[in-house]
Amino acid sequence: MKTLLLAGATGLVGQSVLQLALADARVDKVVAPTRRPLPAHPKLENPVVDFDALPAEAPWWHVDGVICTLGTTRRRAGSQAAFRRVDFDYPLAVARLAKTHGAAAFALNSSLGADPQARVFYARTKGEVEAALRTVGYPSLTLVRPGLLGGGRTEFRFGERLATLGLTVLGPVLPRRYRIVPAVRVAAALLESALAAAPGVQVIESEQL
Repeated sequence: MKTLLLAGATGLVGQSVLQLALADARVDKVVAPTRRPLPAHPKLENPVVDFDALPAEAPWWHVDGVICTLGTTRRRAGSQAAFRRVDFDYPLAVARLAKTHGAAAFALNSSLGADPQARVFYARTKGEVEAALRTVGYPSLTLVRPGLLGGGRTEFRFGERLATLGLTVLGPVLPRRYRIVPAVRVAAALLESALAAAPGVQVIESEQL
């Protein structure tokens, strides 16, 4: 059995990953650092942390693999700099610390269109963090790139809700790449990737989910 670290356990995809991992017999323990405490579970270790000052020598960094679902929106973050801190700085910091303590697999929830050369800031940031993670040296790195996520969020996102309505109507005629992807399907892909730890870099595009 394996011990996994989940960064981003309170988000839409992260919540699904946590539920799946805790129910999976292959997982011995889930370490989920969060800003606020999570409900207790026998298989869950939940250190409460400040992602701007992660404890570099904490014993809970000793895991087999990492799943990262950290992310925000430009509107919620308040600025491009704040957005980049959550979507670039935090995932990279987690990746480096876990790798230093022996983690061999890293699975990232990225985004459709991630490209360090993209003109759109969101897609460019996602592409830049993917590129940075490739340099950390994980024996197994998986980049999952879903399109618009389907599932119940606790926060209201007007633009996302509008896009969801449109894609729901047009879904049957759209290429699979641009259809809504259920969050639980993304979560399952991330979990399987972290557990399988296939060597090299794997990229899972939205149409594969």
